[in-house]
Amino acid sequence: MAREVSVIGLDIAKSVFQIHGADGQGRAVLHKRLRRGQMREYFAQLKPCVVGIEATQGAHYWARVLTAHGHSVRLISPHFVKPFLKSQKNDANDAEAICEAVSRPSMRFVPAKSIEQDLQALHRVRSRMIACRTQLSNQIRGLLAEYGIVIPIHLSQLRRALPALIEEDSSLLTGFGRQLFASLYEELCALEERITAMEKHLERIFQQSDTCRRLAAVEGVGPVVATAVIAAIADGRSFHNGRQFAAWVGLVPRQHSSGEKQRLAGITKRGDLYLRMLLIHGARSVVYRSPHKTDSRSQWIAEKQRKLGTSKACVAVANKNARIIWALLAHDEPYRRAA
Repeated sequence: MAREVSVIGLDIAKSVFQIHGADGQGRAVLHKRLRRGQMREYFAQLKPCVVGIEATQGAHYWARVLTAHGHSVRLISPHFVKPFLKSQKNDANDAEAICEAVSRPSMRFVPAKSIEQDLQALHRVRSRMIACRTQLSNQIRGLLAEYGIVIPIHLSQLRRALPALIEEDSSLLTGFGRQLFASLYEELCALEERITAMEKHLERIFQQSDTCRRLAAVEGVGPVVATAVIAAIADGRSFHNGRQFAAWVGLVPRQHSSGEKQRLAGITKRGDLYLRMLLIHGARSVVYRSPHKTDSRSQWIAEKQRKLGTSKACVAVANKNARIIWALLAHDEPYRRAA
């Protein structure tokens, strides 16, 4: 029976994996539950077929493993699988839904990652470290406020003010308080050193990659954004056009339209939140500089800012940058700046 299988829906987990197989006519011919240690041996003996997996934790690893055994692996975004779930959620029903979804000719798939996963892991760790630094600085500022010491919000203000508060014999801080804030300052410095080291590593990767340097020619795209894009999508041909990439990042309007009446709301905020945040932050620097420039792109940005406001203009520029990035990746061309 296993030899008749042409499509498999694989529901992955930490220890238990559920398989649902169908033949060429879509009839269910295989239901099986495997432990992690049985996966390699089972798929090595199975005739090569199409395997669908939800693009969740561990999916890219299993895509590499199964591809090595001759199978054609398709990774699917979980929200594309959900409409095919027929009944209550469990492993068997999830595997069946994945099998049904991967069989659809119009289904869109997620490209499997190889070495880019290392780069994405570096970005994720850096993002966490920045969040920890923000959390720590907010805690220090809040604790100092309880002593009657108010420091402006910017991180540079805290860096300048804290050493002076620790060293001077202030009546507002006790001896134990100075020791406590000294330890917090050391922790803050250690976090900043680690973040700086990660950013230097990203800079080295950026300098060694011709593709990253080509992307950085776009205004609003620097080493961090360029390497994050390469980590997320190494091959722009995974998307049919720039709008599809922008939609994947979550930078297109959310629709609730019917008939001849179009209803557009805010952006969908789908996909990679981290990449979307970087693109919008990069676009914000472009928007702030545009009023002082006279080229056509800057004039377009300034007009968007005047009509829509700064925040919406930033999203519009991020959307345009996402489409330009797709074109550079998909066609392997240098960026040509508008006159």
